[in-house]
Amino acid sequence: MRLPQEIIAAKRDGGTLPGEDIRQIVAGLTDGSVSEGQAAAFAMAVFFRDMNAEERVALTLAMRDSGTVLNWDDLPGPALDKHSTGGVGDTVSLPLAAVVAACGGYVPMISGRGLGHTGGTLDKLDAVPGYVTQPDITLFRKVVRETGCAIIGQTADLAPADKRLYAIRDVTATVETIPLLVSSILSKKLAAGLHGLAMDVKFGSGAFLPDFNKAHDLAEALVGVANGAGLPTTALMTDMAEPLASAAGNTLEVVYALEHLTGRRREPRFHEVTVALAAEMLLLGKLAHNLDEARAKIEAAFSSGAAAERFAEMVVALGGPADLLEKPTKHLAPAPVIRAAYPAVSGAVRSIDTRGVGLAVVALGGGRTRPQDPIDHAVGLVELAGLGQEVGPDRPLAIIHARDEASFTAAEARLRQAYTLGEDAAGHGPLIAQRITETSGS
Repeated sequence: MRLPQEIIAAKRDGGTLPGEDIRQIVAGLTDGSVSEGQAAAFAMAVFFRDMNAEERVALTLAMRDSGTVLNWDDLPGPALDKHSTGGVGDTVSLPLAAVVAACGGYVPMISGRGLGHTGGTLDKLDAVPGYVTQPDITLFRKVVRETGCAIIGQTADLAPADKRLYAIRDVTATVETIPLLVSSILSKKLAAGLHGLAMDVKFGSGAFLPDFNKAHDLAEALVGVANGAGLPTTALMTDMAEPLASAAGNTLEVVYALEHLTGRRREPRFHEVTVALAAEMLLLGKLAHNLDEARAKIEAAFSSGAAAERFAEMVVALGGPADLLEKPTKHLAPAPVIRAAYPAVSGAVRSIDTRGVGLAVVALGGGRTRPQDPIDHAVGLVELAGLGQEVGPDRPLAIIHARDEASFTAAEARLRQAYTLGEDAAGHGPLIAQRITETSGS
């Protein structure tokens, strides 16, 4: 056994760390024998020197094994999940979990909260009165088995080493390095005991990694490490050059998801990504022979109302209201100020600073800049204009839901800055730019 500083020095100097060294560092992160300074030095050494495929797998598995590892082998079907690298208007998880459950999968989805400009699935569900986002493991298992899906928050005993290392990375400017990103994301998914995982890796102005090439590198690393660690995984690269949904904000995105589930409104872009990711999950879980069959099953589950039924069952099982789908406005209170935000001049939407749109929601109080910040669930944006749309006196940039006049004015200013208008409509690239699998790599 080597001293932590010897292991750090070896990586600092460009060496390849054996699995034993990596496990020792992670064990030290968990039990406190690795100091804050040593953890920071290790993160910085990895940032500059990278890790090869074997090191990345070893780090991810060690992080997984730092706490409880769930097992779902007693379920009558596969345990499947999806993870998104984050964006604006990305409330896919809510309808997706339900529709996969309706098709025979089991979705024990352990989600996170939003930070910065990106929304968090857990924050959205916190907007639902009575819904328990932090149940104990016994209730979590019961709901997954009985309804087919449960969307909850990360428990303290799942990958605790990741929680400590992430906090250190956050204050040492080492968040973006791929080996640490990959191990952070996948250690929690591996600890969840999944049989298959679909990754939604975003690029574009609202993505965590806006540059396509950097996002592509992350997607390939996620697929390679996950499969190397024994978790069948496929990644889709999806465009976040504009909000995925026309709604952004916690309560408003819940309402949007309910409308999608019940068929009251299904916007094409949002539906395309939801169906594509759900189909990948069915294929990974061997619940369909090919993607065409998988997509057909997903579409049928939406059309028949089976997906909506599963979502309603999950909400009730986790303490939420039984009539949420039928009477959302009864339970999801609106913000006091609801008014349209118009552009300064008319024109077609040429480009959108999607991150800026997300920050407008944060400025309203619907997001946080620090993990401990409270959230106003009611505020946000709806009817967001998309790329190519004409906006002006007859078509606003969005309708703002605000707590007061001052925050409305601030959000309106941010929205105007986020939208670039011109005489001609902008062209659209493909919404799903690439599919990355273990075998194809493309």
